Amino acid sequence: MEKNNVAGKDYIIEQLKKQIQNFQTTAQTEKIGTVIEVGDGVAKISGLTDAMASEMLEFPGGVYGVALNLEEGAVGAMILGDYTGIKEGDIVKSTGRILSVPVGEMMIGRVVSPLGVAIDGKGEIVSDTFYPVEKIAPGVITRKSVSVPVQTGIKAIDAVIPVGRGQRELIIGDRQTGKTAVAIDTIINQKGQDLICIYVAIGQKESKVSRIVAELEKNGAMEHTIIVVAGASDPAALSFISPYAGCAMGEYFLDKGKDVLIIYDDLSKHAWAYRQISLILRRPPGREAYPGDIFYLHSRLLERSARLNEDFGGGSITALPIIETQAGDVSAYIPTNVISITDGQIYLETDLFYKGIRPALNVGLSVSRVGSAAQTKAMKKVAGKLRLDLAQFRELEAFAQFGSDLDENTRRQIERGRRTVEILKQDQYEPMPMAQQVAILYALTNGFMDDVVVEKVKVWENDFQKYMKSSGKAVLDMIAEKKELSEEVVASLEKAIKEFKEVYQNGN
Repeated sequence: MEKNNVAGKDYIIEQLKKQIQNFQTTAQTEKIGTVIEVGDGVAKISGLTDAMASEMLEFPGGVYGVALNLEEGAVGAMILGDYTGIKEGDIVKSTGRILSVPVGEMMIGRVVSPLGVAIDGKGEIVSDTFYPVEKIAPGVITRKSVSVPVQTGIKAIDAVIPVGRGQRELIIGDRQTGKTAVAIDTIINQKGQDLICIYVAIGQKESKVSRIVAELEKNGAMEHTIIVVAGASDPAALSFISPYAGCAMGEYFLDKGKDVLIIYDDLSKHAWAYRQISLILRRPPGREAYPGDIFYLHSRLLERSARLNEDFGGGSITALPIIETQAGDVSAYIPTNVISITDGQIYLETDLFYKGIRPALNVGLSVSRVGSAAQTKAMKKVAGKLRLDLAQFRELEAFAQFGSDLDENTRRQIERGRRTVEILKQDQYEPMPMAQQVAILYALTNGFMDDVVVEKVKVWENDFQKYMKSSGKAVLDMIAEKKELSEEVVASLEKAIKEFKEVYQNGN
């Protein structure tokens, strides 16, 4: 028995000796700091002397943060997630990584958080490619001028305020004027096109986002769409990084030479989130309590939208930022900032919305600084007249209210203007292909609708579109293919319009 014990001890000693001989020391250094103050999603940390700006920091419980303020004695960081479990004295580790998000094809059709985590219940997203959330915008030499249209499917926009690939077109207006509706219609209209869409919801109600997802799925548009959600109940930090994260996801496709459309809904809430974080970090407040770099907040985001030339892949990112105004005040601080960064704005007006003119587009205040460069030749031909008709109508409309005794020419212009306003009305979730838009606008601007009663214009248009889809399909195909109104196309189109008018008059 004793011999067995001795043998056992000898064996253990032998094993220990072997382990000691084979033991190799590895020194591991970690840069750590201590939380000295935490609250409202922001932490102050001492000890992280080597931290970089925008570096990811690891808090206890697997929660991450981002270093924003690099002060002499402390680091100010915003916490990306649940900060309630973080307390004073907790150890914070430096990761050495700049804040990045997963990117790739697997993101298409998914609803994700600003950190790239799936929140649609369709399983985890695994990607080995990460893009930094903050990136320097493409330089002047790499860019190319805007010349390819983004077809929104909305007649009033495609004809009067065209949007091109690589453009930044602001959608601005009061709450409940149809800003998001314009953006969602544009996404739906890209079905079957070569445009990947990213919708970034910043501080939006989860119920609203859920409705949008359902509508996109119903119209088969989720197949080319990524939805990035920072909900109203999420920390301000997530609302702050969400547009940059969405842009980073778009830049992956840009680098592949593809075209991307990105919608930021909306940048007013983004500015509020940044103001909240900045004030908690005790950054000096400026006008309306916004920090001094509030302009840079949006300029560095929107400048990342561009059209690259062929030497750099030829891809593009088109941005449709949304800004909510208070009582139609476009001269407020954030609206003027974003107007000065973008290449034009689509201004939606409450008065027009309640008059039943939807989309409630104020053609006078809306502008596209790219202009007809972002239109097909066919659209350019019909839109030129349309713009003139509308401008003259707006001018004469005021006089028409006072003077009943108008000359024939003025009366004709006013009547044409009334029909134009009716034609530019369009229901939500019903975008229209370019060829159909050109056909109806041609009929309008060339006087084929002057004899139609204003009240029946919408009915006439609906019947005309049904007729063109069946009997006039060959003409629509010619317009879609050639994208210009040659003599042959015009002759075929006029013939189809006249045939329809005969059928329509006989039917009525």
